[in-house]
Amino acid sequence: MQFQSMNTPTSKPGISRRRFLAVTGAAAVAAPTFIPARALGRDGNTAPSNRIVMGVVGWGMQAPGNTASLMGFDSCQVVASCNIDKNHLAESLRKINEKNGNEDCKGYHDYREMMARPDIDAVMIAVPDNWHNLIAVEALNNKKDVYGEKPLARTIAEQQGIVRAVQANQRIWQMGSWQRSQWFFRKAAEIVRNGLIGKVTEVHVGLPAGHGDFGGSGREMAQKLGHGNDTEYLTKVVPGSPDWDKAISDPPAELDYETWVGPATMEPYSRARSHMDWRWNYNIGGGQLLDWAGHHIDIAHWGLGFDLEGPSEIEGHGEFPDRKALWNTSGKYRIEAKYPQDIKMIIAGGHGDIQSGTKWIGTDGWVHIDRDNNFQSSNPDWKDIRNLPDDMAKIRLYKSDNHAGNFLECVKSRKPTICPSQVGHHSTIPGHLGLISMLLDGRKIRWSNSDEVILDDPEASKLLTREYRAPWKMA
Repeated sequence: MQFQSMNTPTSKPGISRRRFLAVTGAAAVAAPTFIPARALGRDGNTAPSNRIVMGVVGWGMQAPGNTASLMGFDSCQVVASCNIDKNHLAESLRKINEKNGNEDCKGYHDYREMMARPDIDAVMIAVPDNWHNLIAVEALNNKKDVYGEKPLARTIAEQQGIVRAVQANQRIWQMGSWQRSQWFFRKAAEIVRNGLIGKVTEVHVGLPAGHGDFGGSGREMAQKLGHGNDTEYLTKVVPGSPDWDKAISDPPAELDYETWVGPATMEPYSRARSHMDWRWNYNIGGGQLLDWAGHHIDIAHWGLGFDLEGPSEIEGHGEFPDRKALWNTSGKYRIEAKYPQDIKMIIAGGHGDIQSGTKWIGTDGWVHIDRDNNFQSSNPDWKDIRNLPDDMAKIRLYKSDNHAGNFLECVKSRKPTICPSQVGHHSTIPGHLGLISMLLDGRKIRWSNSDEVILDDPEASKLLTREYRAPWKMA
């Protein structure tokens, strides 16, 4: 497979700290030079020698916001963008250059070429799940710190590869599980960790059901097939039907579809399951379950103190479309898991008894938290508290008020982020195991958290990984 660099005509080579000092030092000898205060780090600006030089991979739903958040700090300078869609690449370069006030950001088609740049300190990766392992490990092996989107990867084996690469290369990793950097999620977790609801007996994790339409492609396709705005109709479109033939097309000229599919199984292109809506196809993504496991299960673990723990048993049941349907991920599911200390966790989407967010139930009360500070509890006095007083909080959790800022701080300090790779790995393991159980018609899975293997079930164990399409090999 051949990659080619997509360099813009106005792109310039990056300049390292050593080269910067050499150039400015030589100029000072030749003649008096007036250097702007911002270039020297004066007047509240960050000196170039203290900036974190970054590259970004991807430009779909998450990458623009992540990049804007990172570039909101003077300590971050984005100098490179990689994308295999020419339109997305052009848009990313326009946005980044607009923020930088120059035309210096360089575009790439091949992520490996970008990762080889010695002047890049860190990268932000926001790509479809099937590419997480390969791109992340390439970055880590090139000594780049990483801000990576959740889930950590498409399979548990791929996630294990990323964790090993983080450890082997001593890199900083920030999982895109940004809820940990919201004060109200931290407050709820601290209430639980400090035993204010007694011993936890059960945890409810409510995730979305159905299928979203992030790129608008679902509605567009449903209308094309004569079904109005009924995007769920796409779960009924199967190969061999007239509607399947209408839904399949040649990929657009601007998209390198061969590379986009990458290590996954080659399938015909459909706009309805490409950009943003790839998550509704198990070949590329993991549906609502794996799209959200890194959020609400992550918070559940945080409150329990189980960042590096996992279930010992898990059993899942889901309603699936035809496995070959245009959209084939489960839109309604329920998973029950057995955790240490006799705690039961229920993870569900589409079941009315499990509300969205995370709810811990203890012997002396309960706490529920969701986005937009949707806080509820058995004690109404807790609602208006922003920070628990010292007499209530003997245990204080890691405090971050800005997820991107926390990553940049840790790149400098070399201290762990609020959501490092191992934490992100363990937060999504229940989702992966639940999906394996669902795919095996609700079979109970026994899991060894210490060895990270499925016990006594060769068929289920095979689903911890998957074959890669040549020439790609799992990293």
